[in-house]
Amino acid sequence: MTDPATTPGSAAQQNIDTSVPHSARIWNYWLGGKDNYPVDEGAGDAYSAVFPGIVTIARSSRAFLRRNITYLVTEAGIDQFLDIGTGLPTVDNTHEVAQRLDPRTRIVYVDHDPMVLAHARALLTSTAEGATAYVDADLSDPDRILAAAAETLDLTRPTALILSNILGHVADYDQARAIVTRLMEGLPSGSYLSINDGSRGTDADYEQAQDAYNETGAVPYFLRPVDQIAAFFEGLELLDPGVVSVPFWRPAPDSPAAEPIGEHGGLARKP
Repeated sequence: MTDPATTPGSAAQQNIDTSVPHSARIWNYWLGGKDNYPVDEGAGDAYSAVFPGIVTIARSSRAFLRRNITYLVTEAGIDQFLDIGTGLPTVDNTHEVAQRLDPRTRIVYVDHDPMVLAHARALLTSTAEGATAYVDADLSDPDRILAAAAETLDLTRPTALILSNILGHVADYDQARAIVTRLMEGLPSGSYLSINDGSRGTDADYEQAQDAYNETGAVPYFLRPVDQIAAFFEGLELLDPGVVSVPFWRPAPDSPAAEPIGEHGGLARKP
């Protein structure tokens, strides 16, 4: 990865605004990461003071993704992943989970955040047998994403598309649907779509906290009704148990009893 557009450096660092909290850095803070600034910690603490359950949501989201990837590698035989909205590296990133299970797995991460770009080298670790690459691109440009991903992945073979807590950043629902449709059009039969996003209708305190956060001037994130999240999978074959609150998606047998949270997701196969 020698392209200046995808190599971290001083230019990327100079574009990082440390005066305004950013959702990727706040999420990193809630997950226990260190790649954040005092403004992000302050925003994260203020949010969790209003709604302490946000840390559970963040960590349940990561656990959902881990279970998705485990199924995809060990049961579906998927060895290629396109993860859009990467966020900052913490623990159990897509490549870490996938390559533990199959060292030959190839992963392309996509994000459009200067701080994520500055930490690209942390994401670009890989086993010798597999590959990990980073693409600096915006979700709103699916054609560019697919073209760039094809430099590392063989998009004529089944690939898993990961959209974890990213579609809520697309304010217009029809646009979000169109983006998902276009991305899946670029993947062959046998590919999979994994989505999880913040939801409305489960926890009024979460909805109030998120609506207040969106009014602070930080990058907004819009919670959606569960039926809208489910509609992202239209035309695909949803795996059981469908679109559910993420703790209920195929929990480990020894997991403690789960409570529903305002984060829903599912996994589906392209026929």
